[in-house]
Amino acid sequence: MRRRVLIATISAVGVAVVLLGIPLAIAAAQLVRDDAMRDLQARAATAGRALEVRYNAGEAITTQNLETYVGYSADAPYFIAVTMPNGDVLTAGEQPSSSYTASDVTDSGIVVIMYESWWDVFWEAARAVGLVLAVGTIAVLAGVAMAIWQANRLTAPLVYLAASAEQIGSGQVRPRLDHTGIEEIDQVADELARSSDRMAARLAAERQFASDASHQLRTPLTALSMRLEEIAATTTQPEVREEAERSLEQVERLVGVVDDLLGRTRKALGSGTELVRLEDVFEQQREEWSAVFTKAGREVRIEPTEAMAFATPGGLAQVLATLIENSLKHGAGTTTVAARESKGSQAVVIEVGDSGPGVPEIISARIFEREVTGGRGTGLGLALARDLVTADGGRLELAQRVPAVFAVFLQGVPTMVDLDTVVPHGKAVKERRRRR
Repeated sequence: MRRRVLIATISAVGVAVVLLGIPLAIAAAQLVRDDAMRDLQARAATAGRALEVRYNAGEAITTQNLETYVGYSADAPYFIAVTMPNGDVLTAGEQPSSSYTASDVTDSGIVVIMYESWWDVFWEAARAVGLVLAVGTIAVLAGVAMAIWQANRLTAPLVYLAASAEQIGSGQVRPRLDHTGIEEIDQVADELARSSDRMAARLAAERQFASDASHQLRTPLTALSMRLEEIAATTTQPEVREEAERSLEQVERLVGVVDDLLGRTRKALGSGTELVRLEDVFEQQREEWSAVFTKAGREVRIEPTEAMAFATPGGLAQVLATLIENSLKHGAGTTTVAARESKGSQAVVIEVGDSGPGVPEIISARIFEREVTGGRGTGLGLALARDLVTADGGRLELAQRVPAVFAVFLQGVPTMVDLDTVVPHGKAVKERRRRR
């Protein structure tokens, strides 16, 4: 949008300058020429009247008399030619090769012709046109400056609105944005605020329901488990004990399902997402895995970064730990962990790769499905890692099969966003380290 506003404003200023500047330049050149011709005609008439007075008084008219009417004026040099009634021709000055002329004939028959250099008039007109062009250039520069200011004024609030929408989607407290004075943008901001309030109320109700459901389900399931354990422990009949133990296994499996569903619900509500400094998570992984890789005769290289992204600190640490552990078990060579900004978007990409044989082609399309593994693992690690990243509003992909490179895409911070405004809850990044 910023580029479109700039292009539209600059185009409008350019068209206005062209439509007004070209006629104004032509008019200025024509005005200079007309002034030069009027001045030349006035000089010829003045010289004619003065010479006629001398001629009628019987005074001799010589070249010296004509030199008083030519020479270098404030504007241009002149040349005069006078034809007397008896046919004598007197001249003064230097006749130009190209010129404008003006003539005057007196009652006594004296013909006076004044000449002015065409080039002198041309350069005078060129100076006037140059002045018009200079003013037009200043107008264009002023228009560009105004366009940049207006574009920033229009787009900056939209960037903050986008960041606010991102935080609302991740379950954060709504940033309080001041009114910009632009009616349409302020209306969107107000509606976004009302929507966030409704969403906050809905999320609070869902969280309360999840908490109540957890309590209401756990209590009877716990009582049922205790009852089945008591039956299994007190009965003397093997068939009853076997059925009680099987029922107890089903109850425990049901408890696991309930825990899994409630955990996913909490993650879907985005209760833990915040702005994370990736270097803190990287340092944690560096401390945790460096000794393990050294013991295995390999190296883990975790590149430093200044990137920041919206994520759950603990969940992101678990995802990176899963990917690094997979590289240790199934990869070879140096394992590299690096973060970069995605071109053309505000995403931050974390890549984990090694120099090993890569992911087998037969399972590459199903690598994130549960119970799909290329070794002795359970096949749950990558599936859980994908769920954790998805819960934070990102995605986990196999960016390259051979050698294996996994990419974690997270929502980054727009370049124009002021973190103190968008993240008003004090410290933007909380330093967390997992202790073992």
